[in-house]
Order: sequence, then structure tokens, then C-alpha cells
Amino acid sequence: MSKTQPSVLIVDDESFIRLLLLQTLEELAEQGVRMLTAADGQEALELAIAERPDVILLDVMMPELDGYAVCQRVKQEAEDIYIILLTAKGQAMDKEQGRVVRADEYVTKPFDPDYVLERVAELLGMDVII
Repeated sequence: MSKTQPSVLIVDDESFIRLLLLQTLEELAEQGVRMLTAADGQEALELAIAERPDVILLDVMMPELDGYAVCQRVKQEAEDIYIILLTAKGQAMDKEQGRVVRADEYVTKPFDPDYVLERVAELLGMDVII
């Protein structure tokens, strides 16, 4: 089965952060990128395995499963999914834990929306106007 449409999974237990990220990536959605969202780690894991998004923007502190557990399990199933941990946890030991679970990037909140848009567009091979 070949994927016809690129997709991004946004995972955060805070609805306003999910909305902010959807708005941040709106230009990509208008270009045909499918946006998926999940409100907890278990939902994120199920969606990631079923949908195989190209990029996951993943919070760390969430109910059900935390972002580290989700990242580790997704990478076991699909190494090619690019995972950006997007979290308020910015200590060195938190970043090291991100490396241990094989996150591709670690971005601390508050994040720069322009950076997130540019980075996701770059990962998807798309152009955006900032």
C-alpha cells in the first residue's frame, strides 16, 4: 500500500496546544498534508501504528502513556516515522531520555511556531512562506 498524501500527527493532552499546532501548520494542510491529532499517549500510539504519519509532534507529559513511551514503541514499529518531542521538560536528563527512546529531535516549549512550520515542511519536502 503506497501513501498518497503526507501526514502529521499532533499529540498533546492540552487542547489549546493541539489547536496552536494545527494553526501553525495550516499552510501545509492547505497544500494537502493530512493533520491527525491525539489527546493522550495511548491514542497517539494507536494512530501512529494505524496511520503511519510522516512526522509526529509529540508532547512528553501526558496521561495513559507518556511521550517517551510512545516514542519508543513507535520507533520499534516504524523507524522511518520522524518524531519531534515538543515538551516543557528541558533539563539535560530529559533530553538524554529523548535520545534513549530514539526521538529525532527535542524541542522545548514555548516553541517558535515559525521553526515548527519550517522544520515540518522541510521534512515533508515542501515549501512554505514565513
